Amino acid sequence: MTQSGQREVSLGHSPDADDAFMFYALVAGKLSSGAIRFRQEVTDIESLNELARKEAIDLTAVSIHAYGFLRDKYWLLPCGGSMGEGYGPRVVAARSMTRDELSRARIAIPGRKTSAVMALSLYLGIGPEKLPLIVRPFDRILDCVRSGEAGAGLVIHEGQLTYADEGLALCVDLGQWWKAETGLPLPLGGNALRKDLGIDVARECTRLLRESIRWGLTHRSEALKYAAGFSRGLSPEKVDEFVEMYANERTCDYGTEGRRAIEEFLRQGREQGMLPSSAGVDWLPE
Repeated sequence: MTQSGQREVSLGHSPDADDAFMFYALVAGKLSSGAIRFRQEVTDIESLNELARKEAIDLTAVSIHAYGFLRDKYWLLPCGGSMGEGYGPRVVAARSMTRDELSRARIAIPGRKTSAVMALSLYLGIGPEKLPLIVRPFDRILDCVRSGEAGAGLVIHEGQLTYADEGLALCVDLGQWWKAETGLPLPLGGNALRKDLGIDVARECTRLLRESIRWGLTHRSEALKYAAGFSRGLSPEKVDEFVEMYANERTCDYGTEGRRAIEEFLRQGREQGMLPSSAGVDWLPE
């Protein structure tokens, strides 16, 4: 507890525009947080996945892939998720490559527990441990491909919109592929909260997070201005486009379809041996 009697909750999100957009109202004091005081931690998604694995953060953005290892200790909240609605992480290269070519290519990835890597492995039908992957910071993936260090790159965040500006070609849009295969959106990220904080704290955090997302959608211009500081040079138009892709009405609540998508994604991950047999979702009880 803080000196004011508030419960301090560590809050983690990645340094990209859609996360910044959804958390803006919380971190900027636009909402009354009552008995909760949030302490913000901003770092890349793979680092957040690792912090959650160590139970070193309370409420955090996590990859859905990583959540498959966390259900015993964390609830998955019903809001704050990122879904690819027929689009998602993209594999890019100097020239377009077939699935067979990609299975043999040295691919730069943003982290082994990211949902993008699980989607890539499902697309290729090969476990990540059998692929020649190299881990690089998410904002260096395009550089790795342009320099020839990697034959292809798995891009997340704003790289999905800027790869063509770097002279690179699209090999596959994994969200598009997943939609064609399953008819569902591709689940990428969610927000998880430590169960040992208790159900009352969890529900209050959920309420505040949902209010923050709603605030951003209602006060879009102000929230976008803040989010632009996390966009690594995107034009205002591109920031708006990117945020709309991953911070929208679905972010306020997964809904039935979104929940089915997560369950299916984790099911396929289990079947392919990328997740433990116990992997699933413990949703925050209503």
